[in-house]
Amino acid sequence: MIRYECDRCGESLGANDARRFIVKFEIFAAAGHVELSDDARDDPQSELDAVMRQLAEADPDEMEDQTYRSFRFDVCDDCRKKLIAHPLG
Repeated sequence: MIRYECDRCGESLGANDARRFIVKFEIFAAAGHVELSDDARDDPQSELDAVMRQLAEADPDEMEDQTYRSFRFDVCDDCRKKLIAHPLG
């Protein structure tokens, strides 16, 4: 049997409890215009190779943290109300 509790306050919740809510949020990099250096414009393959080397040497978890992360929480009705009023704490 799966037991649910509020991830914010710890209140026990049932699987079909009307007081149980799911909160999801995503954090991702804001894509913007990329400025290329003059070197990159002159030799785009060299620039691409440098980026690929950096990615190959990078920590995968750190790269994920810098690009995209999602979260899912179960919360009770009281905590839902608090999150709506002050989503960032």
